[in-house]
Amino acid sequence: MTTLIPDPRVKDVKVTATMLTVELLDGRVLSVPVQWYPRLARGSLKQRNQWELCAAGGGIHWPDLDEDLSTEGLLAGRPSPEFRRKLSKAKPVAKKTEKLKATA
Repeated sequence: MTTLIPDPRVKDVKVTATMLTVELLDGRVLSVPVQWYPRLARGSLKQRNQWELCAAGGGIHWPDLDEDLSTEGLLAGRPSPEFRRKLSKAKPVAKKTEKLKATA
């Protein structure tokens, strides 16, 4: 019986206008919204497609966008600090819902 040892190194990367998809050597495929990484979201299609491996395959670097992502962060579901700051400044949706319930 063969045991597959997870290998979280990057095999391939695809970035569209809406999604970042990373294929790992062990067969896993991770897809997250490109909006989680504002530098990628603002980049052109050409810039998004010019990525390179870093950290022995444990990370991805976009030289034209000055963006670096680790597979560890992707596997943990961590968006960029810039995106998290943007979310923390957004108005909570619950207040709007509470107001609707109060008028019903």
